[in-house]
Amino acid sequence: MLHPEVQVFIKNYTEDITKLAFSGSPFKNISVQELIQQIESRRKAEKKLPTWYKTKGVYYPNKINLEQTSSEITAQYKASLIEGKTLADITGGFGVDSYFFSKQMEQVTHFEFDRTLSEIAAHNFKQLNVSNVSCKATDGLEAVKNKRYDIIFADPSRRHETKGKVFFLNDCEPNIPKHLSTLLDQCELLMVKTSPMLDISVGMEELKHVFQIHIVAVNNEVKELLWLLKKAYNDETEIITKNIKKDKTEAYSIVYNEMAEAFYDSPKRFLYEPNAAILKSGAFETVSEGFKLKKLHKNTHLYTSEALRGFPGRRFLIEKVLPYSKKELKKAGIAKANITIRNFPATVAALRKKHNIKDGGEIYLFFTTINPNKKVVLVCSKVSDIR
Repeated sequence: MLHPEVQVFIKNYTEDITKLAFSGSPFKNISVQELIQQIESRRKAEKKLPTWYKTKGVYYPNKINLEQTSSEITAQYKASLIEGKTLADITGGFGVDSYFFSKQMEQVTHFEFDRTLSEIAAHNFKQLNVSNVSCKATDGLEAVKNKRYDIIFADPSRRHETKGKVFFLNDCEPNIPKHLSTLLDQCELLMVKTSPMLDISVGMEELKHVFQIHIVAVNNEVKELLWLLKKAYNDETEIITKNIKKDKTEAYSIVYNEMAEAFYDSPKRFLYEPNAAILKSGAFETVSEGFKLKKLHKNTHLYTSEALRGFPGRRFLIEKVLPYSKKELKKAGIAKANITIRNFPATVAALRKKHNIKDGGEIYLFFTTINPNKKVVLVCSKVSDIR
């Protein structure tokens, strides 16, 4: 597979994969399935893992392994949170996190129980000119019991039989809550990555000694939660939200379960929609108090003010407030708009069909509920679009 002629074929194959599947492999000792795996995975890596995509001789695992791995953006963020001499990545996988950890640490040990995946990672580290990562094809959880590290990193994955159930860390491999005291004994800092599907309150119940939770979003989509733990830490837990965008990063921090009071009012001149990381944090009252904004309704996580303020999310000028009815919308004559629903009993697709509104344009419609339980449509324009 790593023969130059085969690598050229993989790199330059631009046609539909189904055509290759029917025509078969042009190489005697390589199956068409193996070729397809490399071509499809390399295509997926172009945006998610540009460093791997641009490097010659990289070998890719199957699609599932590639889908489960961190993107370069989120891996770089994780690496920015650490420093020290030794780190154990006990769920090494394809090795993306270990690669970026290696830029911050003197020595990284990549533990991966799947021997094939461990060999793939080791090969790729050589291609990437990384010399301070050692790959061990063994159970990382067991291996770290014999040696102490500055940092231990774990990315537990859900067991297959738990699909569709409520997300608990106890349902993942490795079972971090079960082995928490052992892991904390073996490091100064334990970092646990979880899916954004994990409820923060559930994670706080299952884990102890959490001093920080990082909610990491990329272009307003939450990608992962990072839990930072230290042995014997029993103080407040800080929640740090980051929304990484092309031109800037929106950051906002709160204290978990901090008491805050929201204030309510009808829509004023400006509307504010928090980014996805803040929405995941559940800091709805804190946002109102911290930015001196009024909420539109207890269950409507939209905010308003008369004067424009800086805000980690989208900002809009409210042009009109329409009572929600087919008659009012027809009278408004809006044929094309961007639609958002917040605390409203209908889907975007159903609203488009019912009111015959096409997607796009410079008008933003928020179908929502304001005090006291009144359904309205906020007709807005983006603040950046205001002349």
